[in-house]
Amino acid sequence: MTESPGGSEHVPSRDRRRFPGISSRSYEHPADRSALVALRKLSGFDTVFKTLSGLLPERSLRLLFLSDSVRVSDQQFQHLNDMLRDACYILDLEKVPPMYVNQDPQPNAMCIGLDEPIIVVTTGLVELLDEEEMRAVVGHEVGHALSGHAVYRTILLFLTNLAMKVAWIPLGNVAIMAIVTALREWFRKSELSADRAGLLVGQDLQASMRGLMKLAGGNHLHEMNVDAFLKQADEYESGGDLRDSVLKILNLLPRSHPFTTVRAAELKKWAASRDYQRIMDGHYPRRDEDKDTSVSDSFRDSAAHYADSVRNSKDPLMGLVRDIAGGAGDLGGKLRDTVFRGGSRGEGPGTANGSGEATGGADAS
Repeated sequence: MTESPGGSEHVPSRDRRRFPGISSRSYEHPADRSALVALRKLSGFDTVFKTLSGLLPERSLRLLFLSDSVRVSDQQFQHLNDMLRDACYILDLEKVPPMYVNQDPQPNAMCIGLDEPIIVVTTGLVELLDEEEMRAVVGHEVGHALSGHAVYRTILLFLTNLAMKVAWIPLGNVAIMAIVTALREWFRKSELSADRAGLLVGQDLQASMRGLMKLAGGNHLHEMNVDAFLKQADEYESGGDLRDSVLKILNLLPRSHPFTTVRAAELKKWAASRDYQRIMDGHYPRRDEDKDTSVSDSFRDSAAHYADSVRNSKDPLMGLVRDIAGGAGDLGGKLRDTVFRGGSRGEGPGTANGSGEATGGADAS
């Protein structure tokens, strides 16, 4: 529970449901949750990472933001300070993390730190979003803080910088980048978790959708449409052939965030789920039960989620995976037809139109 400087209880600026004692497990993506549960169960894990803090640039970052950014308070960016305290009140985060506004035209926000999380938002983001859209973003970052994502993001930043510094060492960069790639895959799932936390704080799905659209297309809402935006996500997932599936993977690997249309589609799907409704009805895991959480159960949930994703995916590569798993009889034919859509079984891949050009070609971008 947060309090105003005068000592009175600070409540959200409009009537929003509050979630006393809520565990971050209630909104975490299954892949994110399984990793976090396992890490929390490791004896001495927190001690190890706090020891690493001497090697990480956390102190430098804190001093940098303190000296060259604006700290949110009742005197500075008061509307953001109100949103921050609202978000902490709704998610029952007892200690309100420091928040800074950094001069940067690029819309962005992050939650970092090993000992204590700090939240940073850029001026580009503050100027781009309206109040309800910004409230979802602040809730997103508070969700990161409640889940403990700030620790792992700080490690990811450190390792990414380290990989650049040791790129000249044979195999040194390869080993570090393997870890960075795995961390990025986890972190993309953690972003989906934080999007859900943002919805729990803002409790306005349309505002969350608008915010994501603006991140993709700028401040031109009169030129954009939520339904059309979500159709892009469906087209992205189901369109193309196996070559496009590979390109999607290559495009995604260097990113720490999922693509914006995918985030919007995932959030809308979760908002329509029974899990979300149960939370809104007051039925959710409590953080005082976190210590009793089973690692194996969490990994089973994660495995079940990935299996369900493969089962329901419209992506051509996932369709081929289903065929392989199901023991498809004409696997060679299916592979050829999936890679080169539009060609008949009697045509070679390079002779579909008689001019030596392959059928079903996709432009690389």
